[in-house]
Amino acid sequence: MKRARGTGPLSRFGWVMLGAIVVGVGGFLSMVSFGSGGVVVPDAPAPKASGVAGRSAALVMPVAGYPVARLHHDWGDPREGGARRHEGLDIMAPAGTPVVAAFTGTVEKLFDSARGGHTLYIRSPDQRWSLYYAHLQGYAPGLAEGQRVGQGQVVGYVGDSGNAGAGNTHLHFGVSWMRAGDSWYQGEAVDPYPLLAGKIASR
Repeated sequence: MKRARGTGPLSRFGWVMLGAIVVGVGGFLSMVSFGSGGVVVPDAPAPKASGVAGRSAALVMPVAGYPVARLHHDWGDPREGGARRHEGLDIMAPAGTPVVAAFTGTVEKLFDSARGGHTLYIRSPDQRWSLYYAHLQGYAPGLAEGQRVGQGQVVGYVGDSGNAGAGNTHLHFGVSWMRAGDSWYQGEAVDPYPLLAGKIASR
């Protein structure tokens, strides 16, 4: 008795379709790497400046008692005759005014440089953000690298060290988005103004 066309284990069309499926699956698997290290996710771009290091990291003013209304948005202003752009916020205040931790974190580095003078770096608990303080007159008594500081805790004092210029007392305040493995001097600078003032000032 003749078999009806298309019946039996597999018809010719069925074999062709099965072959196509096998080739397709093989091609897909060749593009996927299964290693012991797990999935590698590339670094994400810095998030929008709507908050730092989660809900707990809304920044407080880094210069004690300084009113938000007095902030001047100077991010991107030319420096050194246009050779570079300003990547921070200059907060003008009298010498010796207390400077505080804008969020809770760890003192990652105390560093003296020709440009920044007495500087201080604080890293957020999740390691994703860093605060930079420059031109300090000095540090709070007992402050040390590796020390945990609370939001609002005094960490230093406004000064004119580094290239600030004698009598030009102010705090240079910087915020950086840190990628995995970034050291204290690395990271991507983020405009601090909207983090403190909640909006971009008209220039």
